[in-house]
Amino acid sequence: MRAGAAALIAAGGLAVSAVSAHAQNAAVQPPLVAAPVANGDSVDTVHDPLQGFNRGSFGFSMGLDHAVLRPVAHGYMAVTPSPLRRRVSAVVYNLGEPSTTVNDILQGKPKRAGRSSARFLINSTVGVLGLWDVATGMGLKAHDADFGQTFGRYGVRPGPYLYVPVIGPSSFRDGVGRVLDFFTDPVGIVGGGYTTTFGATRLGVQTVDTRARADTAFRALDDATDPYVTARSAYGQYREAFVREATGEVQALPDFDNDTSVAPAAASTQPAPASPETAPAPSTTQ
Repeated sequence: MRAGAAALIAAGGLAVSAVSAHAQNAAVQPPLVAAPVANGDSVDTVHDPLQGFNRGSFGFSMGLDHAVLRPVAHGYMAVTPSPLRRRVSAVVYNLGEPSTTVNDILQGKPKRAGRSSARFLINSTVGVLGLWDVATGMGLKAHDADFGQTFGRYGVRPGPYLYVPVIGPSSFRDGVGRVLDFFTDPVGIVGGGYTTTFGATRLGVQTVDTRARADTAFRALDDATDPYVTARSAYGQYREAFVREATGEVQALPDFDNDTSVAPAAASTQPAPASPETAPAPSTTQ
């Protein structure tokens, strides 16, 4: 998940799960096909039989964002120079590379798995724990993958749309995938989970970083005629394109935002997901 994914996912909720900073960064990632549209006229084909519950969950999450995450993110943006924020985003993204590798392998894509694992090794060493995206300069471009995409590659349909309180937009397929992303995240397993100092710090940093990068998307939702429909449409279109990328029906996802705070996505994340050094960032909540 990348800047774009984070933008969309975040635009619909809160990024409180530091599983993978990629397509979740998606929760984020994340990302409307191009960006949240204020008039809510984007194509919306998401199956939403639980709309009553989902709207209530969406309203609760957005209220929590206004009360807590928005002030924290704005404070972070006010006191932290953008070059430093880009370095933070790069580290967050790098920690999601092993999760991408796992899904590349499960999707039967050894070359992509080799690229994502090589990126993690290079950026974690030469790139100083992921602060610098050295791998992209060596021709190893970033890409994203998660279990929701993996299921989609093998024909699993998304099922009904589901907006999980605080976590954000999802579907039955992607919800199951997100749980698996959480429990199979290599960095989380090695780091001891979110009960450790490392895990808790990672979760907090990713949450604030994702929300800050998604600020433009959140502002767009504020101006939308129906923010719920706008976020739902954005999520559905993004995930559909993300799965088509895995099946080979499309080669890359559209670019979802123009914010340059991340140098994923959205992501995204994902046209082809850009690296933390070059990807525009605003979704996420995811």
